[in-house]
Amino acid sequence: MKEFIKNWGVFFLLVAIFIALRIFVIAPVSVNGHSMDPTLADGQKLMTYQLSTIERFDIVTTQEPDDLDKLAVKRVIGLPGDHVEMQDDVLTVNGEEVDESYLAPYQQKFAEDNLESEYTYNPAFQEIAENASTFTNDFAYDVPEGEYFVLGDNRLISKDSRSFGFVDRSMIEGEVAFRYWPLDELSVVNNK
Repeated sequence: MKEFIKNWGVFFLLVAIFIALRIFVIAPVSVNGHSMDPTLADGQKLMTYQLSTIERFDIVTTQEPDDLDKLAVKRVIGLPGDHVEMQDDVLTVNGEEVDESYLAPYQQKFAEDNLESEYTYNPAFQEIAENASTFTNDFAYDVPEGEYFVLGDNRLISKDSRSFGFVDRSMIEGEVAFRYWPLDELSVVNNK
């Protein structure tokens, strides 16, 4: 028995560590849909870190409050206790204007043709774009304690807190840390 433990003990220890990491620390997730374009694309594979402290602009995986079986990838915009407001495509949090430079590629395309050429793959999205006057509809919310306000980066078509409401901390499964598929886009995900 000692010989078996000596020969295989390290292997089983490594397997146990890997399983513990997979269950309690990291989790794979797939992007399903276009709500995070252009930051993350449909079909990409990501790794999330489950022990992170959630901060503003983190990209997280969360259950959708109106469909707990569905896991969504969204960006945290409002933290507990925040007042978040969008007016004429300018985001303010607690009265301070906030830069959303990660939206620049799609805001530029919106300025050119309301994203209609971007949405050629979906006539319903093209219709939304055709009728849009701003990239992000105006809103104002006070985020309750223990809750978060999340948005997709593709604001015209994203299903997010504007439609399904605030996300409880217990619904957030982890912060997106790494993109591992497709291999040519292998990278750390920049959450800012």
